[in-house]
Amino acid sequence: MKALNIPTIDFVGKRTYAIVVSLMLMAVSIFSISTQGLKLGIDFTGGTLIEVGYHEGVDLSVVRNTLDEANFKSANVQYFGSTKEILIRLKPQDISNAKLSSKIIRLLGDDVDIRRVEFVGPKVGEELTNDGGLAMLYALIGILIYVAVRFEYRFALGSISALIHDVIITLGVFSLLQLEFDLTVLAAILAVIGYSLNDTIVVFDRIRENFLSTRHVDPAKIINGALNQTLSRTIMTSLTTMLVLFSLFFLGGEIIHSFALALLIGVVVGTYSSIYVASSMILALGISKEDLLPSEKEEKEIDARP
Repeated sequence: MKALNIPTIDFVGKRTYAIVVSLMLMAVSIFSISTQGLKLGIDFTGGTLIEVGYHEGVDLSVVRNTLDEANFKSANVQYFGSTKEILIRLKPQDISNAKLSSKIIRLLGDDVDIRRVEFVGPKVGEELTNDGGLAMLYALIGILIYVAVRFEYRFALGSISALIHDVIITLGVFSLLQLEFDLTVLAAILAVIGYSLNDTIVVFDRIRENFLSTRHVDPAKIINGALNQTLSRTIMTSLTTMLVLFSLFFLGGEIIHSFALALLIGVVVGTYSSIYVASSMILALGISKEDLLPSEKEEKEIDARP
């Protein structure tokens, strides 16, 4: 009965089309990142963040026009929690925070309360940029070592290729649409790496089990069977995660939009890469049943266990 519930989709047979789509998406992403780059927030570029409170709701377009007329043309204005509270992000200014706060109050009116003023210097922003890049690199290296030890080096290369694929495409969307890239988006990228890896590990576990428990010698059939067996779990995990992310995106306020969007893109691309990119890579590298069999030393250690 269980076998009847397992789909028989030919994922492996369609891997050529999937690889072409992935290469095209990565090419567009890399081109966009290299030509126009990412729209970095003040976390990375440096600047001033001002939280302003109103006694009544305020229209963001009115605030933006007021700041534009005062030569704050690059100001980023967002609601923060409600329509009575806004966040204003400004590029580094030549005046002190105290004078800047006074100027903002004069511009926006007497019914405005300055809740907080935070300044990020250019040097700190540069350090955050470097640390963020290193965090991503260290995460990928750690994952490479972990998967190589747990499975086999071909699986490690397959998982890393899928993760790089996910990160590049997610960054490419932010670059192409010129969405602001700040620390929350970087945190979302790191979360995407973890999510995608978890999805890939589940698929790899089933692939290894099928290799060791079946007499079939055709790796393509074994991998295809594993993908179909884990498909329902993959779909349910992705859908439930996306329900939460859609709630965050539409109900969480403008300040969390970029974070939720990065995760939404990452979940969709990560699910796709777990099915096509990671499995296609280990198949291309020539994985076989013999590669997964324990060595003689490991067999002796297993037999010696109580």
